[in-house]
Amino acid sequence: MENSEKLLLLSQKDNVFVVCRGVEKGEVLHYGNVAYPVDKNITLGHKIAARDIEKGENIIKFNMSIGSAVSKIKKGEHVHIHNMKSDFIPTYTIEKQNNTL
Repeated sequence: MENSEKLLLLSQKDNVFVVCRGVEKGEVLHYGNVAYPVDKNITLGHKIAARDIEKGENIIKFNMSIGSAVSKIKKGEHVHIHNMKSDFIPTYTIEKQNNTL
């Protein structure tokens, strides 16, 4: 299987890819002529940055904002609640949940 089969770009305006098949730390995925080094295991359905995303910038998936970056996100980096937040509903983490128990 070629690596390009592991990434899905839902809209040309998106700044994240959806992972179509699990990827492993150290893999280098390709989309077009661009390489995306992966620094951790990422499971099916999660997102990786299609380009560098600046802190505060909107995360665009399917041509819609799904939140914003809480830190700079490098091209190929996993995009999830550790580096983005919802701009619509509170974003919860296991750590926050544990603190309220």
